[in-house]
Amino acid sequence: MCFQILVQEKRVTQRELFYKLLCSSPQYFTCQLQVNRTIQDVVALLRCSRYSLGIMASSRGAVTGRLLLQEPNQETVDCSACGSSGHPISGDMNLLERMVMKTDARYIIVVEKHAIFQRLAEDRVFNQIPSILITAKGYPDIATRFLLYRMSRNFPDLPILALVDWNPAGLAILCTFKFGSIGMGLEAYRYACNVKWLGLRGDDLQLIPEESLIPLKPRDLQIAKSLKSSEILEENYRNELEVMVQSGRRAEIEALYFRGYNFLGKYIAKKIVQANYV
Repeated sequence: MCFQILVQEKRVTQRELFYKLLCSSPQYFTCQLQVNRTIQDVVALLRCSRYSLGIMASSRGAVTGRLLLQEPNQETVDCSACGSSGHPISGDMNLLERMVMKTDARYIIVVEKHAIFQRLAEDRVFNQIPSILITAKGYPDIATRFLLYRMSRNFPDLPILALVDWNPAGLAILCTFKFGSIGMGLEAYRYACNVKWLGLRGDDLQLIPEESLIPLKPRDLQIAKSLKSSEILEENYRNELEVMVQSGRRAEIEALYFRGYNFLGKYIAKKIVQANYV
């Protein structure tokens, strides 16, 4: 199927590929997960990237702040002028590869949640803290990770700082940006970046009222167990995870809003000035 796609000089998403296979080979594929795992096997077998198989990344991500982007033969996009939703990240990896990027930012801030990203963009935090903000709106998709990786290569002097919830899922998202995804197999290293954990961390719980802390869900404990079994998890990350599990609670970034909607920007600025990230 990939061979046919490449011969026709087309690109498909994993979802589109699933429906094609569902029609042509229903005896082999009955769900998306089977297709995803088979793609991973083919990538490992041929030692190539998904993109070289004609499989395009579907993207949920967005970017805003002090970044100018220019696609080949297109007008330059000023990401700071794209409103609170930011500039959507293309799923075309070839396009992302050829994109020209310019910045006068001093930091790249990875934001777990789209709602927090929108709040920071609306407050134009990137003017107070010269920065680029990027979000995958939850668990990182390949296109967002690839754009972050490209920025890390283009602007090697800019620290990459992650703002995630204080729970196992937030830590898993941070680790995916930092180390790559286990599900990506041999491709994982292609998109990994040196991301630092800005917050929320255990030390920040003093800023949050007790009643804003939420009990951990069974899903959180499942993710925690998976992270604990990972050999790549750094000791300070492992210690934070232990504190989360022992406390039995989680803290979300929104909990900082009780101190006022402007507090989040001040919180980020103070952490950056004090180099309070790991």
